[in-house]
Amino acid sequence: MNRTGWTIGSWGFALLLILPIIALIYEALSPAEDIFLHLWQTVLPTYISNTFWLLVLVVLFSLVCGVPAAWLMAMCELPGKRWLQWSLILPLAMPSYIVAFVYTDLLDFSGPVQASLRYWFGWQSSSDYYFPAIRTLGGAALILGLVLYPYVYLLARTAFMEQSTSLVQSSRILGCSPWQSFKKISLPLARPGIMVGLSLVAMETLAEFGTVNYFAVNTLTTAVYDSWLSYGSLNAAAKISAMMLLAVMLLLSMERMSRKRQQVFQKTMGHERQQGYQLTGIAKYSALTFCWSLVLLGFLLPFVILCYHAVHYFDQAWNSRFFEYSWNSLLLSTLVAGAALGIALLLGMSHRLSGKLRTVLPMRLASMGYALPGTVLAIGVLVPLTSLDFAINDAALWLGVSEPGLLFTGTIMAIMFGYLVRFSAMAIGSVESSLGKVSPSLDMVSQTLGYGPGAMMMKVHLPLIRKGILAGALLVFIECMKELPAALLLRPFNFQTLATYVYQFVSDEQLELGALPAIVIVLVGLIPLIFLNRSLEQR
Repeated sequence: MNRTGWTIGSWGFALLLILPIIALIYEALSPAEDIFLHLWQTVLPTYISNTFWLLVLVVLFSLVCGVPAAWLMAMCELPGKRWLQWSLILPLAMPSYIVAFVYTDLLDFSGPVQASLRYWFGWQSSSDYYFPAIRTLGGAALILGLVLYPYVYLLARTAFMEQSTSLVQSSRILGCSPWQSFKKISLPLARPGIMVGLSLVAMETLAEFGTVNYFAVNTLTTAVYDSWLSYGSLNAAAKISAMMLLAVMLLLSMERMSRKRQQVFQKTMGHERQQGYQLTGIAKYSALTFCWSLVLLGFLLPFVILCYHAVHYFDQAWNSRFFEYSWNSLLLSTLVAGAALGIALLLGMSHRLSGKLRTVLPMRLASMGYALPGTVLAIGVLVPLTSLDFAINDAALWLGVSEPGLLFTGTIMAIMFGYLVRFSAMAIGSVESSLGKVSPSLDMVSQTLGYGPGAMMMKVHLPLIRKGILAGALLVFIECMKELPAALLLRPFNFQTLATYVYQFVSDEQLELGALPAIVIVLVGLIPLIFLNRSLEQR
């Protein structure tokens, strides 16, 4: 394949991956149906309000938890710091809907906490005492905050570690206390990383479905789901999805504008870092209690409860359906990871061969799907695939042959395409970063030896970027294993993944039977965190 072929192929796949966004916008701009008008006049304002306040509460919680923990791990010396700084990342491996199910089972009226309180104090009913309800907007915000704060923690910790120690030492010489140094020096320098982390938290909150649906907190995400599955209105779902797409674009724009004029340059980037603050007494124990509480509430407690249920209900959970749905998730995730990796290599090599700015555009277009919430993406995928299925069946009817049925929306093709649109950005980013580290002189030598683009990629680039390729494919694989809202909307009949399998059990108040597949999802999610922590330690 010559360079023109690589360019045409990269543009073809980029347009294919952006097709759901185009179709979603097209469907949203069509005349409104009665269902959307009814929703707009009745419940949609409440859904918008709930979504806004959920975003605000989760972002505030993540900020309050993530930034102090990041500063303590980057700037202070604490007992067990090496284990603690890794443990604070663990909640990212725990899907939020699983944590929500565990805490609901633990804190509900019939749960062990309230049952124990009634037994100890002799209370007879809920009217005898006050206990905060978990299935509320505040409860959903608390659960999401416990799971999502590591985004802020990771980026803020990296920003604090890269800061020059001389700046902090200079502030101390000038009479600043540790708090004043943090407020006037460390926090402003770390602001870009913190803002990126908060934008990720906001987008994940906007995309959340399992927790808010289980807590009966109606948001725009649940509105999209109900519009399609309950009312059968693709038009209404597309219009609400377009509103969410606009909200995502607004969040990204705000994040970029917040640091548009902020440029900070450092010569040392933290490589001269010396020993951090030595905390003692109450300060030390308060810091340890704060950090370990985040780990306990966000990961350890839910994981231990899942393990307890998995052991006690192992005989009922270890059955043919568990193996079948595990195989479905494994197969689906592997196929999508392989396809995403192939597209990423095509786009990356096309840009490298051309070396022109315009070849970056296909990579950016192909990566846009990652910013879409799962439900929004699912509607965007359904719009073109449904039209294509109808067109194929109409053509078969016109030709007088038997209709093939739903070739795309009725098979795993839809869910594969949806996953590919959303998660290809991870593989593209990983391949682009790895290729950027390969010296261009190797390309020149390869061309001098008569290698074409394909041979050069196979014999030169792939061996050099194999770690980046593995990391990208692994990230895509794990995200596919955990994805819930897109799987619920795009999966064909009688097809379950581990995520939908767990969600089905918990929706039926049978958390015990869903504990084993939930543990599998969590353990798979730990893999990238191990790689991430090792890379941070090496850095």
